[in-house]
Amino acid sequence: MMKPLRILLACVPWLLAPAHVPGAHAADVALYGPVGEPYSVRVTSLREARFKSTIRQQFDFSCGSAAVATLLTYQYGHPINEATVFQNMYLNGDQQKIRAEGFSLLDMKRFLAALGYEADGFELPLSKLEETQVPAIVLIVENGYHHFVVVKGVKGNRVLVGDPARGTRAMSREQFERIWDSQLLFVIHNRTDRARFNVAADWRVAPSGPYWMGVNRDNLFFTVMPRHGAGDF
Repeated sequence: MMKPLRILLACVPWLLAPAHVPGAHAADVALYGPVGEPYSVRVTSLREARFKSTIRQQFDFSCGSAAVATLLTYQYGHPINEATVFQNMYLNGDQQKIRAEGFSLLDMKRFLAALGYEADGFELPLSKLEETQVPAIVLIVENGYHHFVVVKGVKGNRVLVGDPARGTRAMSREQFERIWDSQLLFVIHNRTDRARFNVAADWRVAPSGPYWMGVNRDNLFFTVMPRHGAGDF
């Protein structure tokens, strides 16, 4: 049974590392064809690809506003930037507490309500998102720090999250359950017809199989090292 959240959950500042780390950008790489004709190929780094559908947080304590912006923009088709969410929640919230602890789920709830979205925290298993195909914001704890992320998809034993600090990434369900100690799902429970969950494009930055499995390395040793016979020793 759903149980509405009545307590505040804060995103503790990530004090040991800056929130915004400049990443590599897409670039045109010049290549040459069999007869020497030049052409260019657009190359996107994996780091950049991870932030194509996850909004990067701009401040140590703004993972909450970036998570809300990600949820609305990429999971509900309501484009909005982090600055707009941040400014609104900051001006209408407890500013001293926000500076010390970050945004709370109550801040998010109030902001979403002003836009016509009904959102609450519920004590439900992760399988409920898989069943309803609805995304959620959750509070995780990694390396001792509390951090808001968006659950963008669940497939079998894999969970896809939009992490405002690290971008879109996948992990095993067991790993997710270990860092999701609050067991609370903050979800929008109206306008569910607009929800986007398990989007194929999101999963493409987190393929299930390791890249090396598609490469035949049987002859690699003899390609880089000469093959000597017994009489050559």
